Amino acid sequence: MTKEELQMRESTAKYINRDLSWIEFNRRVLEEAQDASTPLLERIKFISIVSSNLDEFMSVRVAGLKEQVKAGYTRKDFTGYTPHGLLKRVMKRVGAMVSDQYKAYRDLTRQLAKEGIIFTTYEEMTQNQRKEMDHYYHDIVFPVLTPMAVDQSRPFPLVHSQSNYLAVVLHKEGDDPEEEPYFAIIQLPSNLSRCIQVPSRSKSKKQEFILLEDLIERHIHTLFSGYIPLAVNEFRLTRNADLSLNEEEAEDLLEEIEKELHRRRWGVPVRLEVQKGIHPYAMEMLQEEFEIGDDVLVIDGPVDLGFLMKFAMSLTGFDSLRYPRLEPVYPKEFLDCENNDRFAVIREKDVLVYHPYESFDAVNDFVYQAAHDPDVLAIKMTLYRVSGNSMLVRSLVRAAQAGKQVTVVVELKARFDEERNIAWARQLEKAGCHVVYGLVGLKTHAKITLVVRQENHMLRRYVHVGTGNYNDSTARLYTDIGLFTCHPVIGEDASALFNEITGYSDPHDWKAFSVAPTSLKQKLFHLIQREAEHASAGRPARIIAKMNSLSHQDMVDELYMASSAGVPIDLIVRGVCCLRPGVPGLSENVTVRSIVDRFLEHSRMVYFENGGEPEVWISSADWMTRNLTRRVELMVPVFDQNLREVLIQVLKLSLKDNVKARELKSTGQYDRVQPVEAIAPLRSQFEAQDIVSWKHLKRLGVE
Repeated sequence: MTKEELQMRESTAKYINRDLSWIEFNRRVLEEAQDASTPLLERIKFISIVSSNLDEFMSVRVAGLKEQVKAGYTRKDFTGYTPHGLLKRVMKRVGAMVSDQYKAYRDLTRQLAKEGIIFTTYEEMTQNQRKEMDHYYHDIVFPVLTPMAVDQSRPFPLVHSQSNYLAVVLHKEGDDPEEEPYFAIIQLPSNLSRCIQVPSRSKSKKQEFILLEDLIERHIHTLFSGYIPLAVNEFRLTRNADLSLNEEEAEDLLEEIEKELHRRRWGVPVRLEVQKGIHPYAMEMLQEEFEIGDDVLVIDGPVDLGFLMKFAMSLTGFDSLRYPRLEPVYPKEFLDCENNDRFAVIREKDVLVYHPYESFDAVNDFVYQAAHDPDVLAIKMTLYRVSGNSMLVRSLVRAAQAGKQVTVVVELKARFDEERNIAWARQLEKAGCHVVYGLVGLKTHAKITLVVRQENHMLRRYVHVGTGNYNDSTARLYTDIGLFTCHPVIGEDASALFNEITGYSDPHDWKAFSVAPTSLKQKLFHLIQREAEHASAGRPARIIAKMNSLSHQDMVDELYMASSAGVPIDLIVRGVCCLRPGVPGLSENVTVRSIVDRFLEHSRMVYFENGGEPEVWISSADWMTRNLTRRVELMVPVFDQNLREVLIQVLKLSLKDNVKARELKSTGQYDRVQPVEAIAPLRSQFEAQDIVSWKHLKRLGVE
């Protein structure tokens, strides 16, 4: 099939392939690094994000495709691809994207140099700078390096996934140059900075940096006395990182995951990145050892640009090259509460918090108050991804030590956070908390906290539900919604949800919640079909849905059905989208937008016009197969009319974005939304920031 025929097939297929759609998403991230209107150091961060995104994609999605190919699996997926055909297409697009990423990197380093931030080489340094760097190498770097030879008596050492190494080709002094060379590898120490600041030149305000691998290469002779280095080339291996657990037969899930994490170190090689110009003998040795075939990415620059995130964040004195600092405001509803009693505020009305514009401290303080309140009898909470220094965990420990009933559902299978969650689980258990590891075969992805409090000879339930993780670090970087309520129906459902997770309870007859995997998918189907019925009857109908990914085939088909019935559907999907909009007779009433900007769009919410009686729901779930069928997920209605209006405005603000929004075309390509001449540019994230800040300042009496 020719390139033109393949493009035609892709643009006319009913569905867009998930993995190809993901690559388009990472392309949009790369576009932010290429956007001249984005501050320079923020563009550097986006370059880093492209790398970290790609690492996960390769170690999970591409690894899965390779396993299917190896097993001889030839069945097409619902988008029409066999594993072999899709893998070939994916690797080609990844290679093109990485090439463009490094072009952007080289352009950005030139611009950084103009601003006085310079990546230098040993040869470009002054004599004094070289002397200082020689001292740094001998005092700091050399003692932690371990050269590992590969020969008949020393087999190839274990190469860790996504760690940087140097491949060294050597010739022994006095030997015949035609003899086969010697080979060794050196792991770059991960506990040393990849970017080393070089002492400033005399009277210069410029900041210069040398990469760790360049400094080691310059001093490589110190590691191999009696040998002549012929070539020093950087490489990096990515292994299959998916856990293969048999949960039903595991006697102790925590111990089983620890074993699997250990086995992950020997995962099947998936991707090999090598420095451009690598010595042929080094390439031969690496390909033979890793059995990687031709799936090698040749990198024209430093291998793995993930280090640029830490580099950009640690630079001092260049605030003009960053976005202005955003200081989240404390939610105004809790700001003036008497005696800091958040329970009193929540009894009066539901409270909505919009992160990162409003502070995650509100959540921390809610749990802190519960931990220290003598009238609180029990706290129940789910933890999926938690920050390294979590105030929430400290509060839960304090509550357990004070004799309260504390139950924590810790998801040990949260990908790449398994080790951290194991550590939290042990700390919580040691403090006396009841720690539950979730349900067999399911990940607990719902974000909910339940506080049970004794009040006037009765028990009252206070609940917090959110669209994002209980993580105060990511709450500064992700857009998410949190809802505080003591609505009795929500409280009743919250208790039932925890009982199902921790005990033996049949599926609950939910009054407010919709819970995956038992009822959420069918609830969404019902709500979508209801909109179609309204549209067919001439009643007001509309769907606005915001999520990270849409890839569940049945969900896409339901949206196609609603579109065909005349329902206007606006989707705000940050990442993967398998629905093809704008196809006559199928999806001409559907629009799909993606917003990639300063903050990671992470909130999940959906609006249904419902014949003139609007409903708004917030959720932990994307509309993906894994979320709807293999995870414990939660969707909750927003009962308060004023709060519904706030969320509707947030959704409509996203639909008005004409600066950072891209619109998905029926061809499968994303085009930037262009401002209409009569309409001023609107950047939804900046507008949201201004609205929240303005409300807060007005309440404080500040003009």
